[in-house]
Amino acid sequence: MAAEAGLSAVRTLILSASFGSGHHQANEAVGAALHDLQPATEARQTDFLRHLRTYERSIVLGTYLAWLRHSPETYRWYYRFTDRETEPKTIRDTYKWMGRRGLRRELLSYQPQVVVSSYPTPAAVAGHLREREHLDFLNVLVVTDYRVHQHWVRPEVDLVLVPTPETGRQMVERGIPESRVVVTGIPIHPRYRELIGADKAALRRARGLLPDVPLLLMSGGGQGTYRSLEKVLHELGGLGRPVQVLVLGGGQAGVVRVQQLGGATIHRLGFTNDFPELLAASDLVVGKAGGLTVAEATTLGVPMVIYDPIPGQEEYNADYLVRGHAAIWTRQLAEVRPAVLRALEPAEHARLSAGAAHLGVPDAASLAARAILSAFERRQA
Repeated sequence: MAAEAGLSAVRTLILSASFGSGHHQANEAVGAALHDLQPATEARQTDFLRHLRTYERSIVLGTYLAWLRHSPETYRWYYRFTDRETEPKTIRDTYKWMGRRGLRRELLSYQPQVVVSSYPTPAAVAGHLREREHLDFLNVLVVTDYRVHQHWVRPEVDLVLVPTPETGRQMVERGIPESRVVVTGIPIHPRYRELIGADKAALRRARGLLPDVPLLLMSGGGQGTYRSLEKVLHELGGLGRPVQVLVLGGGQAGVVRVQQLGGATIHRLGFTNDFPELLAASDLVVGKAGGLTVAEATTLGVPMVIYDPIPGQEEYNADYLVRGHAAIWTRQLAEVRPAVLRALEPAEHARLSAGAAHLGVPDAASLAARAILSAFERRQA
């Protein structure tokens, strides 16, 4: 891809937050796309949580993970309680102190021209420090969910990249100037675009999987917070027909454990770089509805059967998929089996796959990179 005319190398700091793997994946996709457009671009990837003091990280990340594992209803209450302009000042102003000291050191030493964040807190902290320290950089926020929570509404940001026109309207309605909002989709790795229309049978054979038995990929998140994993696997074992099920993460890289659970052959994989190919080989994604998983699955036209998504953001992601005829959202465990069987029926699977593909934005990372470089060029001018 040709470099953008009139621009030299752009020194970029890309901030994620390791509440899950999605933020990091979106940032990697943006960094790769910026490099494609401007090969001399220097992009530094940083996990913002590394800038938090130990006790801050324990409180923030520990509380979040504990809620998801043990008390999701508490997290749902918190999501709704903070989704308003009048949330308590002690919560609203955390960006003025959380991770500020560490990020200040990095901003002063690296002197970025562009700061890209895929989570609202680092974008807010960066904006606060820019004003306080009289720094000069373009502050960009990449929204990685399909609904705008109040925490995403950051007036400190110069450019907001959103997944859909609907989320763009939500951002404007909540007070962000329309000139700052660009619809790009959620950035995903270019490998997904290359795998559109790939031969599922060939992908399965290459990985030791049966080409003619339905393949289901479990979506359980990267933090081990999906409490319903084993329950759902038990349901998949009782479908009354053979299926193959992929469970990723939680084990040693390159090690595959295979077990038989009723009619389901379960392949438990450790860490793998083959996720795009495994997703492209799958007939269905079953489980949670993380923003990046939704973006990746829709790009490849793989439907989802959703059960027990994270309260708040993933429930809205699930609703987005259902409205787009790309998923079945089961509210009770007993609904999982009939929903999976229905989604595997040829006519229904074709309908859901078409709905998923219609929602996909394969070039989201490239669109995001172009929007960033265009905004940077305008700022320089």
